[in-house]
Amino acid sequence: MSADTGTAPEAAQHANPVDVRILTRADLALRGISTDTPLRRPDGAGPSDDGHVRVDGVGAALPIDPASPYAVRDGRVWLGEDDTGLTLTPVRRPRFYDLATADGVPYEHIARLHGTDVLATTVVQTCMRYAESDRCRFCTIEESLRAGATVAAKTPAQLAEVAEAAVRLDGVRQMVMTTGTTTGPDRGARALARSVRAVLGAVPGLPVQVQCEPPADLRWITELREAGATAIGIHVESLDEDVRRRWMPGKASVPLAAYEEAWDEAVRVFGRNRVSTYLLVGLGEDPDELIEGAGRLVDRGVYPFVVPFRPMRGTLAARDGATAPDADLLARVTAAVAAKLRAAGMRGADQGAGCAACGACGVLSTAGG
Repeated sequence: MSADTGTAPEAAQHANPVDVRILTRADLALRGISTDTPLRRPDGAGPSDDGHVRVDGVGAALPIDPASPYAVRDGRVWLGEDDTGLTLTPVRRPRFYDLATADGVPYEHIARLHGTDVLATTVVQTCMRYAESDRCRFCTIEESLRAGATVAAKTPAQLAEVAEAAVRLDGVRQMVMTTGTTTGPDRGARALARSVRAVLGAVPGLPVQVQCEPPADLRWITELREAGATAIGIHVESLDEDVRRRWMPGKASVPLAAYEEAWDEAVRVFGRNRVSTYLLVGLGEDPDELIEGAGRLVDRGVYPFVVPFRPMRGTLAARDGATAPDADLLARVTAAVAAKLRAAGMRGADQGAGCAACGACGVLSTAGG
């Protein structure tokens, strides 16, 4: 798809049977929106550098780009002079951002609002794989730390304090805790378990998803569940070995077999559709193989959260000129994976907490996944 063709979604529709609404939403996810938003996430551990909005009332994380052909007028999304039929409202800046801890750390440096009602934090903001030779090419986990926008390690007490305020002041309904990979065999799970316990002590019943690499000792998965975590994300990003070595050289040293063992153990401990993994569209993986791999994950009880690769500023990918995938590719993969999820009775919302439950970084919720 040409980035300067205003009618690209309509043109692609005739060459591809994907529903036009899914295609338009995919195009919007990639080309972004020309508007201003009070809530943005500039850096971090995930694949998005976006503004947080509601599209048709559902949380979405969209690139904010003055050059985008999509604009907002009277609360509706327009592509040039064409009304797409989508509505868009910005997510307001949360009130808990105005607070700070007793020792002066802004709450926003401890955890941030994602989507419409998700509190997210990177418990340990450093990663053993962040040397350029090992780093995931789409990741900026340590850039926000270097920019002074966060702290290196959040204490359980800090996270509990912020979570209580976010729930009370801004109606937060779930929390996501991720971590940079640590050198210990728990790979960061120990800090996550302590943090979950502290947060649930302050906000009993808050659904929490934890995210980490497969721990060397799989007993940590049970420890995370016993700490009170609702769901777990063990993110592989690609099932193609060549893609893994090229895009995630450090993580690629962990064999896919170790991910499979961790997913199976997590499904045993947390339950079917309480385990998820990211699959990034646009890294060069054959789309049909990606769809087939997602189907195997569904068969395992693991939710494949399909999201577009978008080159964030500060990443090795952006430095080297990598580009996002075409919208028709993203829409085709998303629609196919969503169909597999529906057939299996697995919805992202049923995860209870986490990226798939939020859905803002992808288009699966639009496709019914």
